[in-house]
Amino acid sequence: MVPYKIWVMSFIIAGAILGGIIPGVTTTKTAIACPLYCLQVEYMTCPSSGDNKLPPRCNCCLAPKNCTLHLSDSTTIHCSK
Repeated sequence: MVPYKIWVMSFIIAGAILGGIIPGVTTTKTAIACPLYCLQVEYMTCPSSGDNKLPPRCNCCLAPKNCTLHLSDSTTIHCSK
């Protein structure tokens, strides 16, 4: 009977670790890699800042979601992700 209880407790603990219930114990998560290139961005605008010109970011991977990058050649790139 004792080996059965140990087996059941092992499954409960493993489930708690995988479910994130036990603090301090984490499972691996997928990281998002940003491309290593920098566009010629003059400034950036975001809906949260209104019409304010914000400091430029190299590309959409580094810019906040729903912001627009204004390039030096007068084109724009909308960052949807």
